[in-house]
Amino acid sequence: MTERKPMLSAAEALDFLLAAVEPIAQTQTLPTLEANGRVLAVAQTSQLNVPPMDNTQMDGYAVRAADCAGGNARLAVSQRIPAGHVGQALQPGTAARIFTGAMIPPGADAVVMQEQCELEKTAEGDIVTIRHAPKTGEWIRRTGEDIRAGSIILAAGTRLRAQELGLAASVGLAHLPVVRKPRVAVFFTGDELAMPGEPLKPGAIYNSNRFTLRGLLENLGCEITDYGIVPDSLQATRDTLRRAAADHDLIITSGGVSVGEEDYIKPAVEAEGRLNMWQIAIKPGKPLAFGQIDRTGQDGCAYFIGLPGNPVSSFVTFLLFVRPFILRLQGVADVAPRAFNLRADFAWAKADRRNEFLRAKINEQGGLDLFPNQGSAVLTSTVWGSGLIDNPPGQTIAQGDTVRFLPFSELLY
Repeated sequence: MTERKPMLSAAEALDFLLAAVEPIAQTQTLPTLEANGRVLAVAQTSQLNVPPMDNTQMDGYAVRAADCAGGNARLAVSQRIPAGHVGQALQPGTAARIFTGAMIPPGADAVVMQEQCELEKTAEGDIVTIRHAPKTGEWIRRTGEDIRAGSIILAAGTRLRAQELGLAASVGLAHLPVVRKPRVAVFFTGDELAMPGEPLKPGAIYNSNRFTLRGLLENLGCEITDYGIVPDSLQATRDTLRRAAADHDLIITSGGVSVGEEDYIKPAVEAEGRLNMWQIAIKPGKPLAFGQIDRTGQDGCAYFIGLPGNPVSSFVTFLLFVRPFILRLQGVADVAPRAFNLRADFAWAKADRRNEFLRAKINEQGGLDLFPNQGSAVLTSTVWGSGLIDNPPGQTIAQGDTVRFLPFSELLY
């Protein structure tokens, strides 16, 4: 009798998946305004200093600090400098009215905010009384204080968010080189599946996974080909795998990865390619499959990930394994979500020999409440919850214990 190999742990399975990824090599150049959510292909260097000149952080008066020693200095207002204009050299014993972002005139070495000044209009001109003795450099943004010319501002593999786009724009980058979008094919197995809008026949269920997985893939910036619901047959499954492998980087399926007589994913993948991983020691989501599908008449192959059919199992395994896989496929180096140590405001005595991922919500006291039904088909738990508790194998949880929490905000994008 062949000895049964132990299932991989969640960490081992993720390491295996990430080690197998060869990042996409093709790139394209996009206008910076259109690069949101894409992954940077080449590190970007600033060609200028930010700010490009010394400028004021406040509305007020540019002065020589030595002229204001002791406070209550009366200075003639010699000029007015709005943002975007260049002032004249500041003469000793004078002040320049200046506005936020404007260039500091030569000779000035401090700015006094207008709230600390009193303006008096006289026949000879404006006089300002400075009620504050400023230090040299006060309220001045120095040249290159934020970014120095020649420095790398964005590393290759950076996933571009609004703030990265703003940073690129701040140094004048109108276009950015990005990795081509991953091409992902999806299909769903099960003769029991129906689409919303169709009448439910006896024994049928609506295909919620189609909507969940497509939404998750869209969040990751994928080009998606949806082959819909594939009949429960070996030939239909093989045919769809073969078609999908031709021009996609990754094929994702939902359902059919168990060991029942009507589960055809495993034999279909083995017939069209290779199955490298089968089942992992987590709950929910034990039947997770990974392999490659050969491209008929072409070199190379498409990656394959088979997700469970139960809605929560499919959702959780996507977040834990497919999301980091797709990010690494795009060249993102750090794919690990941030985890937080939070207080459990509940007790959990149902310890399992597998690594459990429990749906929980952060409460007003900063602790965690547990959804009462942790079943793998209870999709309401994913809407109610704000994340997953990563509970180790065999671990019970007493009220007040500290647990490892993965917020959905770290897992959905």
